[in-house]
Amino acid sequence: MSVWGNDIKISIFGESHGNGIGVVIDGLPSGEKLDLEGIYLQMGRRAPGKDKAATPRLEKDFPEILSGVLNDTTTGTPLCAVIRNTNTRSQDYGNVMANPRPAHGDYTGYVRYNGFNDIRGGGHFSGRLTAPLVFAGSVCRQILEKRGIRIAAHISSIGSIEDRRFNPVDIPEELTDRLSKAVFGLIDESREKEMRELIEECRMSQDSIGGTIECAVTGMPVGAGSPMFDGVENAVSSIVFGIPAVKGIEFGSGFEGAKLRGSQNNDAFYYDGDKVKTRTNHHGGILGGITSGMPIIFRVAVKPTPSISQKQDTVDLKEHKDSVLEIHGRHDPCIVVRAVPVIEAAAALAMINILSEVHKL
Repeated sequence: MSVWGNDIKISIFGESHGNGIGVVIDGLPSGEKLDLEGIYLQMGRRAPGKDKAATPRLEKDFPEILSGVLNDTTTGTPLCAVIRNTNTRSQDYGNVMANPRPAHGDYTGYVRYNGFNDIRGGGHFSGRLTAPLVFAGSVCRQILEKRGIRIAAHISSIGSIEDRRFNPVDIPEELTDRLSKAVFGLIDESREKEMRELIEECRMSQDSIGGTIECAVTGMPVGAGSPMFDGVENAVSSIVFGIPAVKGIEFGSGFEGAKLRGSQNNDAFYYDGDKVKTRTNHHGGILGGITSGMPIIFRVAVKPTPSISQKQDTVDLKEHKDSVLEIHGRHDPCIVVRAVPVIEAAAALAMINILSEVHKL
């Protein structure tokens, strides 16, 4: 299904090379003033064609709001936005229907939809569908910011090159502000040159590279989340795994925490005035599926872009024999960079639903 959410639902529609893509958002509160320029800024961070680290396909990604907003203010009725596709080259995908791309959804989509799936640009499986997700998340982010909740992510790694991680107990507002506007978001900006060189090396060798993204949410109140199956980790994971190329997620100390003893991984409580805090934050701001009041921190693994120009072994679904595929078209040598605002958008959608469930919105 392309519908997600409980109290605030999104429905994403369209294909990469269709007339357009878009989203319908149901359940937004009325009377929320939107900063459209701020939304356009977030759309621009994700948009292709503006950086060597991304596909050269140039799309403006300008959202046309059809309903739910009047005088830049939410009306409370379904908000619908459409983003037109204007720079498609569908002929580049003529050989993909019969010869599925390794590591892509071409083959599984072919079987699932009896060969009627739209393979142009990946169709509904394409990362292009993250543009309406960013629009929806940008709307929700602005509503959350008015309630003191801030979201920021950064490139945690490209290949084996790593950025510094967030300080899990103290994330300055100026850092979240900087990262939430950055195109190549890093905590340690001196790592950019080395990361870009690796991405360019992969591009020139007709290859791709993956990486990880770390996201932080600050300002969430204590006590939000509904275990067992609607806890905070559940909500975040379910929408994050809707993002193409995401293959893993961890919260707090994550998999590294599995190597520790309880005495090392446990976070000691203390009073800071009348607030209960923890001296460390191995739990990533979530205990028992419920927010603890500490920063929510999670990391996401993003696989290398499947569409590479090197010749690859595949099969011919029409001739029922082994084959070799040479992919044409315009593709990201590293999708991690443009995925950062998508992860932030997913976090915003998860947080606004979590708050709505406990009537704290």
